[in-house]
Amino acid sequence: MGLHSYFGGATIQTLKMAAVPASASYSRFVFSPISRNLVALDSFPRHSPSPPFPLLARALSMAAAVQTTPPSSEDIGTATGSVGKPQWKAAIDFKWIRDNREAVAENIRKRKSKASLELVLELYEKMLAVQKEVERLRGERNAVANMMKGKLEPSERQKFIEKVLNHSASGKNLKEALASFEEDLVKLSDELQQEAQSIPNMTHPDVPIGGEDSSAVRKKVGSPREFSFSVKDHLQLGKELDLFDFDAAAEVSGSKFYYLKNEAVLLEMALVNWTLSQVMQKGFTPLITPEIVRSSIVEKCGFQPRGDNTQVYSIEGSDQCLIGTAEIPVGGVHMDSILAETVLPLKYAAFSHCFRTEAGAAGLATRGLYRVHQFSKVEMFVLCRPDESDTYHEELITIEEDLFSSLGLHYKTLDMASEDLGAPAYRKFDVEAWMPGLGRVHISWQISSASNCTDYQSRRLGIRYRPAELAASKFVHTLNATACAVPRMMICLLENNQQEDGSVIIPEPLRPFMGGMEVLLAKHHTG
Repeated sequence: MGLHSYFGGATIQTLKMAAVPASASYSRFVFSPISRNLVALDSFPRHSPSPPFPLLARALSMAAAVQTTPPSSEDIGTATGSVGKPQWKAAIDFKWIRDNREAVAENIRKRKSKASLELVLELYEKMLAVQKEVERLRGERNAVANMMKGKLEPSERQKFIEKVLNHSASGKNLKEALASFEEDLVKLSDELQQEAQSIPNMTHPDVPIGGEDSSAVRKKVGSPREFSFSVKDHLQLGKELDLFDFDAAAEVSGSKFYYLKNEAVLLEMALVNWTLSQVMQKGFTPLITPEIVRSSIVEKCGFQPRGDNTQVYSIEGSDQCLIGTAEIPVGGVHMDSILAETVLPLKYAAFSHCFRTEAGAAGLATRGLYRVHQFSKVEMFVLCRPDESDTYHEELITIEEDLFSSLGLHYKTLDMASEDLGAPAYRKFDVEAWMPGLGRVHISWQISSASNCTDYQSRRLGIRYRPAELAASKFVHTLNATACAVPRMMICLLENNQQEDGSVIIPEPLRPFMGGMEVLLAKHHTG
C-alpha cells in the first residue's frame, strides 16, 4: 500500500491524493439544518413534493460527514501527539507520483512549471525511511508495554527494561529515540509538502502544447459588424449616455473603480437576472455567496492569497480574503463532506461581487471597464462523478456560447494551450469577443472561460461521494465557468450596438429585464 498522508500547509498543488477512509456508517447520515442534528438518510420520505428549487434542497442539506475517530498513523503518515501544529490537510499519494514520474515530469515540462519533481521524490524516499523507523520503534514500545503488563519478578523486570530501553549505540532510550524520529518525520513531511506545492494538475491529452499563441480555435460565431461611422469606445459612449463615473470613484476608492449610473445600473441587473433565468433552465441552482472567505479556502481552490503578484485582496490582521470569483465560496459549500452519488451532479449558478488586485496588468485593455478591481459576475460551478467531467465541460462551454449568441456577439472559443493553464485546470476553454472600441477587427478580448479541474480542488477541499456499488468513497470532479462577467459584457453590448446618433440598441433578450426599454439615448445637457 502506498503512503497515504495528510499534510498541513499553505498552498499545496497536487496530482493524485489518496482517499481518507471514513466509517461507512457515517455516510448514511446528513446534517439537518432544521434540527441541527445528524439525520438518517432512511428517515427521509422517498416521494415528497418537489420544492421550488429541488436541487438546492438536496444539495445544501448534504453537510460534511462526521469522523469522530482520528485517522490511523497509516492514513496520516505523520507522527501523532503533540508534535506538529494543526493546519488544513490534504491527502497526497506520492506513490502515484513516483510510479508515474515520467508522465509527471513531462507534464511539468509542457506547462513550463518550476516544480522540482526530483526533489519531491528525494524527500518522499527520505520520509518513507524515517516513517519505517518510527513504525519499528513504535512496535518495540508496544512490545515493552505489553511485557510490563505481565507478571515479572522485580529483578527480571529491571533487567528487561535495561535491555530494551538502552538498545541504541548512542545510549538513547526507546522513548527518546522515538520522539527524535517522530520530530524528523514531521519536518520531512512539511518540507515535502512545501515542494509539492508547485506541481500542477495533469493535462488533458488534447490540450495544445505551448504558450497562449498555440491555443486552438474550436469555434467562431458571427462576424465583425461593419460601421459606416466613426466607432466610439465604451468610455466615450458611457460619458455621452451618462452611464459611468470613473473620476469620482478614483477620488473615493482609487484607480480602476467606477460608479454605474442611470441605465447602466438597470443593464447590470438585467444581465444578471437574464443570465440566471437562462442557466436555471439548465438545472443550475442560484446562489448568492459570501464575498469574504478564509484564506485556506482560497488556497484549497488553487489560488495564491499571498505574494508579489497575487490577484487576491487579503484582510490585514485576519485569515480572511476578498473573493476574486464565486468559484471559491461555492467550492467550499461541500468542503469535508461525503455526498450520496444520487445527488450528483450538483450544478450552481452563483452571483457575487469579485475583487482583484490586477497586479502586473498593463496595456490597452486596462482602460475603462475591461480590467477593474471590483465587478459583478455570475459563475457556474459543477460537482460530478469523474467519468462525467469531460461531458459537463462541453455542456458549460455550450451554455456560454448560447448566451453570447443570444446577445448577438461576434466571438470565438479557444482550447487554451498548456502554458496558459492555471495549476488546477486539466483543460480550459476561453471565449473571446470582438470589442470594436478596444482594437482592430482581428483582435478579440476574453469575456469568459470554462475549466475542468478534475479532482484537483476536491482533494484539497475534501469533497467526496460514495458510489452506490462501492464501500469506498471517491473524490468528485469540479468544473467552473463564467456565465456573465458584467463589465466586459457591458463593453461588448455598448460598443457593438452603438448607433450613429450616439444611442445604443438593447438586445431583445434583455428588454423584459429593463422594463421594456429598447434603446439607450444620449443625455442632452443645457447650460
